[in-house]
Amino acid sequence: MRPNELPVPESVKGAARSMEMARIWIADGQQIVALSPNLWSDPGNWGLMLVDLARHLASQYVDAGLSKEESLRRIRLAFDAEW
Repeated sequence: MRPNELPVPESVKGAARSMEMARIWIADGQQIVALSPNLWSDPGNWGLMLVDLARHLASQYVDAGLSKEESLRRIRLAFDAEW
């Protein structure tokens, strides 16, 4: 494992079946993404995954003093602005 690499969660290591969906890096100031594009036949499933990801992220910001609702609101505003 590289020094800046996130560890694989124990629940994944012990799973009977698992598949990596995405990796995202910041390298020299640029976002680099590697995806498993054929994971689902319906690309709408990626939308469901992105909402779930936003919820996980919002939970992380509670420790920084933001409510989950406020974090989700800010994530949504930035998402809509970037769209």
